[in-house]
Amino acid sequence: MPPSSVTVQPSPLPDGVLLTVSGDVDLARSPALRAAIATANASSPKRLVVDLAEVPYMDSSGVATLVEALQVARRRGSELILARLQPRVRSILEIARLTTIFRIVESVDDAKSA
Repeated sequence: MPPSSVTVQPSPLPDGVLLTVSGDVDLARSPALRAAIATANASSPKRLVVDLAEVPYMDSSGVATLVEALQVARRRGSELILARLQPRVRSILEIARLTTIFRIVESVDDAKSA
């Protein structure tokens, strides 16, 4: 049985883009997230918010995709914000000591007003 896909739904924000991600983000599925982030960055948003409320699991390739997105955002002078992390995904970022690197908020509204 082939792996189910991850879906990434873009939505405009006043100063950027919201990406709502659904599904596990692992080695097979992280390229789809990477492509969606690249597409969103093509419009040079001031803020890119990645809503991870519907992501129950993320492996190291998914984390690497987010780190790469953060590096791109910093080079462009824009902001990457992670919103609504599930406990398992938050734990993975904590273990990797990335919660101090990423801007993480509890809600999409918090990200919009940040």
